[in-house]
Amino acid sequence: MDVQEIRGRSFARRFFGFDAREVESYVGKLADYVADLHRELDNLNQQLNQNTQELKEYRVREDALEANLAQSRRIAEDMKANSEKEAKFIVAEAELQAEKILSQAHNRLAQIHDDITELKRQRAQFEVRLRSLVEAHLKLLEVEADRDRDLSELEDKIKILRSPSS
Repeated sequence: MDVQEIRGRSFARRFFGFDAREVESYVGKLADYVADLHRELDNLNQQLNQNTQELKEYRVREDALEANLAQSRRIAEDMKANSEKEAKFIVAEAELQAEKILSQAHNRLAQIHDDITELKRQRAQFEVRLRSLVEAHLKLLEVEADRDRDLSELEDKIKILRSPSS
């Protein structure tokens, strides 16, 4: 029943019936009350529609947020997995580099040992040569000393022969 129906309703008049003014006044108030109820219902329907629309928007946002959150989790997991792979690669590379450095150090140590052995051999050879040279010079000096003695003896003999027999 709408407000116009209520306002337009007329009642038959009877001889000892209701007071027409009171009935009309009451019907007017009733029509105003129903009109207020319709306005309130319209407002509530508008509010409901607006709230329903907002709810839809919030649900869309929530779905988008959930999708973003899920994507962020996947990205974080991928980043974590990639970081772990990269860390393992870096560790493996560092271990390989360490092994290479150790191998080079061992090779260098072996080379140093070989160099020391060679230097000791050369030193021994040098000592032998030096000893031989010194011994050869000593023999030359002895020969020279023997010659000097022989020469001295010869000179003494010559002096004796030259000296007038006095």
